[in-house]
Amino acid sequence: MFDHPDFDGHEGVHLFSDANSGLRAVITVHNTARGPAAGGTRLWSYADPKDAVTDALRLSKAMSYKNAMAGLSLGGGKGVILRPDTEFDRVALFEAYGRAVEAVGGKYITAEDVGVSPDDMRVIKTQTDFVAGLDDGPAASGDPSPVTAEGVFRSIKVAVQHTMGRTSLKGMRVAVQGLGHVGYGLCEHLHRAGVHLIVTDINTAVLQKAKTELEAKVVKPDAIHAVEADVFAPCALGGAISSSSLPHIKAVIIAGAANNQLATPEMGEACRARGILYAPDYVVNAGGIINVAAEVSGSYDPEWVRGKLEGLEKTLENIFVLAREKNLPTNVVADRLARKRLGLSV
Repeated sequence: MFDHPDFDGHEGVHLFSDANSGLRAVITVHNTARGPAAGGTRLWSYADPKDAVTDALRLSKAMSYKNAMAGLSLGGGKGVILRPDTEFDRVALFEAYGRAVEAVGGKYITAEDVGVSPDDMRVIKTQTDFVAGLDDGPAASGDPSPVTAEGVFRSIKVAVQHTMGRTSLKGMRVAVQGLGHVGYGLCEHLHRAGVHLIVTDINTAVLQKAKTELEAKVVKPDAIHAVEADVFAPCALGGAISSSSLPHIKAVIIAGAANNQLATPEMGEACRARGILYAPDYVVNAGGIINVAAEVSGSYDPEWVRGKLEGLEKTLENIFVLAREKNLPTNVVADRLARKRLGLSV
């Protein structure tokens, strides 16, 4: 594990299994210098269980950076549940996972991520108090996806103004890859702003909904990155920006909700070399964890959340300015700033 290419001095890597429920899970704690590690839990099918560990290591590190750049008193952690290959009792699975979160002893606070819902959070809550993203209770914030979507929308506006000098998105073309809760919410914001949407997803029903409700043009999943667009917004899984996809991207801005969008760190320089402004994903998609942080504080305050989203816009613009001044890729600038806030070597 210590020689794993994605191990970055993580404070803890925890493996859990439960024969009765079929639970196999990884909880990683990257850094708690700013507070307890917080980050969502995802339920996903992996071809190789080792890929789940890699995912957890990368995502927990990104959460440390995200929380630091959002100015939150939280560290970075992540939970990954390997989806059972056969039929399973969802309640039993998440009860077992709740016991796993409890066993980490408060160093990790979970919330929703891909494949996990507020209903699952309620089940986890029966086993541990180290859970957020709930839709009931005195400080409940509910599904953080709408706030994540708003943060991505704000980030696109910042990127457009920085690159093109435009304060309005009206008439622009945005290609959105992935129409989950966040991706579809982003599309709703963009539609209201007068954007021409080009979308894709593997869910045909949600594609039809976007076509009907948002006047979106639908394309195949393997074509979305190459369409004629001003902005490409990856909102599915990671690795969308790779050596095979980047040469075909026609957008001048990449800004989306997906985690770990760059297949390798070097892709940030590749974007810069092609004149594409990459908005670092863990800054852009911090809205959800900001919402969760408000809940964790014990007293949910919408005005505090709004202020943090405004701070996110300023942070992103600062990254763009520094990247231009120092002639560096935006991901390198963001990483250096995040590590400095965490007290880590750059």
